[in-house]
Amino acid sequence: MSKHFEDARYYLGRAAEHAKAGVVEELEPVEARVKELVGREDEEPEPSRLDKLQADLKELEERAEGEAREAVSSARKRVAEYRGKDTAAE
Repeated sequence: MSKHFEDARYYLGRAAEHAKAGVVEELEPVEARVKELVGREDEEPEPSRLDKLQADLKELEERAEGEAREAVSSARKRVAEYRGKDTAAE
């Protein structure tokens, strides 16, 4: 008997998911119309915490790349200067 209840619960869950999807689909035009009348149709949602963190990480990555390039460039210049002084002493 337990198997029957498990099956029934599964199918009820699927029916609820399909009903929700149907309601959302049917109400999309109404929602768009209401947003148009209220003047909120093109409003961008605020970025989520994940979006903010990803943007911050991207910015840090770009800054680190720039600093690394500067450090490499500076090190090359110092090596070139050192080699130039070394050959002058000979």
